[in-house]
Amino acid sequence: MTNPLQYPATAEIAGFAPGVVPPSTAGLLPAIETLGLDHLGIAVRELVESRRFYESMLGATCVGIEEVAEQQVRVAFIQLGREQPLMIELLEPTCDTSPIAKFLEKRGPGVHHIALAVRDLPLQLAKLKLQQVRLIDATPRRGAHGKSIAFVHPQPTGGVLLELCETLSPEVA
Repeated sequence: MTNPLQYPATAEIAGFAPGVVPPSTAGLLPAIETLGLDHLGIAVRELVESRRFYESMLGATCVGIEEVAEQQVRVAFIQLGREQPLMIELLEPTCDTSPIAKFLEKRGPGVHHIALAVRDLPLQLAKLKLQQVRLIDATPRRGAHGKSIAFVHPQPTGGVLLELCETLSPEVA
């Protein structure tokens, strides 16, 4: 695989300032590699009530509940469907100052983010940085289920908050 960190030198040689991606070469820079949809994150005010709806009305199965203290959130992972399963992450704030509480205050309950599974999250973030994509997390942090996560700002994605997540091996998590 080509080292994405080699690309800025090419732009500098071509007469562009360091860190500036020339428009004509933007499509030539390496795109991130995604494995597919990991889950949909949905902000909720009440985890138990929301979970009840998915289980009783949609036949979903709760596969785990966990609190992520660093992010001030309690999450329930809900598996929906059997032939084409979809994982839904219900997000309940654990305090009034959490990012999810702020989201709920501003927008109300609803879709919070789309999570894409990736391998080598630091490399994928480096690729996005090269293309000057605005990131919320420049480096990975711990997420639910021991995953390594990072968020892409919604500005370059048309208003969609993207989460990139990597499942770590048990000895790393």
